[in-house]
Amino acid sequence: MTTTYPSILRIAFASFIGTAIEFYDFYIYGLAVAMVIGPVFFPASDPATQALNAFLTFGIAFVARPIGALLFGHFGDKIGRKTTLAASLLVMGSCTTLIGFLPGYALIGWSAPALLCLLRFGQGIGLGGEWGGAALLAAEHAPKGRRGWFGMFPQLGPPVGFLLAVGSFLLLSQLLDDAQFREWGWRIPFLASAILVIIGLYVRLKLTETPVFAQSAQQAVKLPAAELFRHHAKPLVLGALVMVVCYALFYISTVFSLSYGTTTLGIPRPQFLLMLCVAVLFMAAATPLSAWLGDRFGRRPVLITAGLAALLSGFLLAPALESGSLFQITGFLCLELFLMGATFAPMGALLPELFPTRVRYTGAGAAYNLGGILGASLAPYIAQQLVLAGGLTWVGGYISVAAAISVSAALFITDARDKELT
Repeated sequence: MTTTYPSILRIAFASFIGTAIEFYDFYIYGLAVAMVIGPVFFPASDPATQALNAFLTFGIAFVARPIGALLFGHFGDKIGRKTTLAASLLVMGSCTTLIGFLPGYALIGWSAPALLCLLRFGQGIGLGGEWGGAALLAAEHAPKGRRGWFGMFPQLGPPVGFLLAVGSFLLLSQLLDDAQFREWGWRIPFLASAILVIIGLYVRLKLTETPVFAQSAQQAVKLPAAELFRHHAKPLVLGALVMVVCYALFYISTVFSLSYGTTTLGIPRPQFLLMLCVAVLFMAAATPLSAWLGDRFGRRPVLITAGLAALLSGFLLAPALESGSLFQITGFLCLELFLMGATFAPMGALLPELFPTRVRYTGAGAAYNLGGILGASLAPYIAQQLVLAGGLTWVGGYISVAAAISVSAALFITDARDKELT
């Protein structure tokens, strides 16, 4: 007992810390998009056009993420999880830090948004390789009957990363006025990423290889991506579709709602950020609960139940935001992020269970990130367009449609909670 317990703690912390840092990097960009990216990196024009352009740069990383999943998945399935995880973290952190140094449109013209898009693409490449490896690190070490619980640890990274991101912007909003924040203050969270990456790399490089990969290393295939598309296309597509609702819930509730709340509703930015901090605690609370239920009853029933609840929640978006009531808006955000945690937590076990060891890194990562393209890459942009075309009711319908897609996919997935990964 004394020899295995510290090992379990290291595994849990290493799978958690990397995703927390990676998602911190990703979320600070999402929050910056809602607040400053448009005015800083695009020419002064109609504010709505600036917002749309900023939301498009947000979506670029989601296009890059499946590429990152295939790239890092190739090496993760061939040479191991440990080294690949460290490399993905380094790529993500480097791009985030460089965004903090990037001059704006006023200084270098159109080179500013071009370089921003390039670094945003690099962020997506790094994050594309991160989640799959972190999930495998946890799932491939899990004892029988507890894979959902172990797979929860990387899923706790996003709410913690989000709290760090929101907390940093909230602190800056208290210390700086709007002019200082727009001129240079927004860069501080990006630059701070370098410190977090050093911590994450130290933890990751202390790891040993997962026992499942070590046992199966001699079965490595030459091209994991080719094997994946040739023989495992169905679980890849279903895994991507079942992820759609997670992303739609999160990014509509955070990036879009923050932009809409601060600009259209006139809610002060610090106040709305505080509301999001409260709401993300519900996401964190739902994560262990949903993981435990997944181990007890199976991933599929949990996903279907939470997905149906998310479908119904889409009808609440317009009444909540249109009310202008801080209490109602906060309550809606808490509900949406609770449902996001409930649909997201089982993925740490479900997606690795869909694929054999020789293509598991590639398959789990690709499914996860393809779901991001469908559910999140253009979610804030589409929501902005839907508001202009038909109002908030259409945005709520977007959430409901995303939930219906994921529930339909979950109906066709075979529950493998009792299946051995080797």
